[in-house]
Amino acid sequence: MDRFFSARWATASLLGTVLLVSAIFLSGCQTLREVAQLRNVKFQIDRVSNAQLSNIDLRTLRSYDDLGALQVARLASNVSNGRLPLSFTLHLQGTNPEGNSVDARLTQMEWTLLLQDKETISGTTDREEVMSPRTPTDIPLELSLNLMDFFDDNLRGLVELASAFGGDAPPATVELRMRPTIQTAVGPIRYPEPITVTRQEVGGGTSSP
Repeated sequence: MDRFFSARWATASLLGTVLLVSAIFLSGCQTLREVAQLRNVKFQIDRVSNAQLSNIDLRTLRSYDDLGALQVARLASNVSNGRLPLSFTLHLQGTNPEGNSVDARLTQMEWTLLLQDKETISGTTDREEVMSPRTPTDIPLELSLNLMDFFDDNLRGLVELASAFGGDAPPATVELRMRPTIQTAVGPIRYPEPITVTRQEVGGGTSSP
């Protein structure tokens, strides 16, 4: 009788172990599927806002000819000193794939800004952004650069380039080369190679206040 109960206990114990291992295996497979999906988070450039050139609000500037005499004098002085700062907020849009059942947490992003196909500034942002499945998430980047570090144009040409960020001027092309790190159930995943966010034209009414 003892052997009978011992055998039944051993069988039940073995069955319980098999079920536990199976549950862990299935859970692990689900986790791996979700991790694979997180690698498919999509990013695109959505819009530009709060654009300023040497503290001039670019929403009021469609071209060089819209500048007043005092503004031209101030910008010319800045150029002679090698400084023509352009600042703006670049809004990325992150979309967590529909097949994923968990939030994607963007914990870090290395990036390089390209203007008119030219590499400009680079940096890293550590602000966490939570992207829920199927819901586009706004990811704002506050950017500032000295145009004279990257472009050899004259004052008029530089102003015309900058005015595109105000929304009504002829468009300029913007790209962002980025390398995100996504937090997952098995730890952080850093994209193995940088990705280039789809080129986006800014200007022509695409910017926002």
